[in-house]
Amino acid sequence: MRLAAALVTGLLILALPLMSDQNQKTYPISARARQLHFSSIVVDTHDDTTQRLYWEHFDLETHSDVGQIDIPRMREGGLGAIFFSLWSPGTLTGGAGVQRALDLIDSVREEVARHPNDLMLATTAEDVRKAHAEGKIAVLMGLEGGHMIADDLGVLRTYYALGVRYMTLTHTVNTDWADSSGDKPAHNGLTPFGKQVVLEMNRLGMLVDISHVSDKTFWDALATSKAPIIASHSSCRALCDAPRNMTDEMIRALAAHGGVIEINYHVGFLSQAYRDAAKKIQPEIDAANKKVDEACGEDLQCQVWAEARVSDEFTREGKLPPVNWELIIDHIDHAVKLVGADHVGLGSDMDGSTMPVGMSDVTHLPQVTQALLDRGYSPEDIQKILGLNTLRVLAQAEQVARQMQSAGGR
Repeated sequence: MRLAAALVTGLLILALPLMSDQNQKTYPISARARQLHFSSIVVDTHDDTTQRLYWEHFDLETHSDVGQIDIPRMREGGLGAIFFSLWSPGTLTGGAGVQRALDLIDSVREEVARHPNDLMLATTAEDVRKAHAEGKIAVLMGLEGGHMIADDLGVLRTYYALGVRYMTLTHTVNTDWADSSGDKPAHNGLTPFGKQVVLEMNRLGMLVDISHVSDKTFWDALATSKAPIIASHSSCRALCDAPRNMTDEMIRALAAHGGVIEINYHVGFLSQAYRDAAKKIQPEIDAANKKVDEACGEDLQCQVWAEARVSDEFTREGKLPPVNWELIIDHIDHAVKLVGADHVGLGSDMDGSTMPVGMSDVTHLPQVTQALLDRGYSPEDIQKILGLNTLRVLAQAEQVARQMQSAGGR
């Protein structure tokens, strides 16, 4: 696997000039925007940095030259709360999937224990506010893929006890009880057991996350859940026609149920031009990914890092168009115009996707606040989008859990 790791390092070094945004004009941040941003509780509901903690034993205290997230850069970007994603491939099922999830949880908890002056494990909305008041970064966890419960509600309860506060019902393949947006339908949405999973999440106080699910699974989850649900890292299908994104009808229904769409920064979910260009060269992309898979073998770390650089290389060669970070604001704006500022948030997908030009890492977050001010958003609405909406739905999930538990519901 050392050869594969060397391949990853080589690809990463080649990609650094593009990722550094060295050709991107600096987006000026006014004193007003800076004050607003750094006084707000800024929450990101989806970051894949957990894989670095697990695979590389990466120390978050290190200001890294690669990736997008570490403590120094979170401080510089004003990120106050982060949901570390607990991910494993949807094909890693049963006991192996459970063990991977437990290992990832342990990696996050150990990192928090190593840096108590900077990080605080948070399991409630109030914990996040407490961390903010103490000048610490709140660390939360979200399970990315229901396959990791191994069809066992007891495993789900164990994850909750260890601090997991949302679960994405599927990843890119179907589970035994829910259809994914990345797979052929097998269940017509949620099975009866899948609906039990949603209700048990409600009873525990764990947010139901519908990013990655099929449209029918979304509608079933919405009809089943007693608490508001979230899309932890999805954007707007009206602007970029990706199955992972939400239609206007879905966004309206999500909001009517009290939920929040957390906008994803991945270029393939922001830009229709990028998506159209990628379709035209799909055979080349598939061939490049095949070479990565052959070189990496079963080394998942190698695969993730190398495949994330494939699109960078095609962009450098002019085969894929560059995607500007301000499309993030376009997606926020579209959702707000549909349902208001109470139902939109941020779910970047950093350290797990290709970021747009101008948003190469978390240090660029103040640009979001500046851009929203420039588009006429009020400070109050900006604070909701930056994080308060996410804290609201988390608190509402906690309230529903207390009501269900007091009523003896299961």
